Amino acid sequence: MGPAGPATQTARTPPATEAVRAPSLESLGLAARRPLVIVDVDEVLGHFMEGFGDFLATRGLELRVERFALFQNIYAPGAEEHIALEEGRRHYEDFFRYGAGAMRVAEGAQDALRQIAERAGVIILTNAPGQARLARARWLGRHGLDYPLLLNTGPKGPLAAALVAQAHGPAAFIDDLLPNLDSVAEEAPHVSRFQHVADTRLRPLAPAAPDRHTRIDDWDALGAALIETIG
Repeated sequence: MGPAGPATQTARTPPATEAVRAPSLESLGLAARRPLVIVDVDEVLGHFMEGFGDFLATRGLELRVERFALFQNIYAPGAEEHIALEEGRRHYEDFFRYGAGAMRVAEGAQDALRQIAERAGVIILTNAPGQARLARARWLGRHGLDYPLLLNTGPKGPLAAALVAQAHGPAAFIDDLLPNLDSVAEEAPHVSRFQHVADTRLRPLAPAAPDRHTRIDDWDALGAALIETIG
């Protein structure tokens, strides 16, 4: 992609009556004849909760991983009730402006994707605020994850399905959130789906559906499963 980082585009979730428009694989520098792997960022390629917690600490706040939630885990020191959700969202948006570049990479993710990219096209599909685009692209580039980046809003199934429809080989989708996995299952049921949760504190709290989506929280094992899936 060059020294400036991965190609980035923004997609929005369309109304039910509107067909989703996805960038062409060719425009992303990918060959349609190859398999396709679509992968999330937060808690898949990077330790989002850890990085967000470090950012909140600089503002005198605590992130207590007590439930599989975000704003409901933010507290003032010593407080028994979490901060207002609106305040939590403001800190979340500021994190993507000022702090997301410090996020730690999930163990084994770089090597696994490097091996996968030898066999398939790789697209990074993340739900993040619009102001995150440049910082996120730079973070990916700095950590050897310089693959095409798409920002999405809402369920990921429609955009993932539109991307996969262009590929002529097998496809796989990786995310930490059950709603996104379910959305892809609904829109593109032939796509192999994998759930991965990077943060060990979140793993026992994360809702899972192993009967519908394969859960693998270790990138070495996940990489091997993906390579087997795409052939």
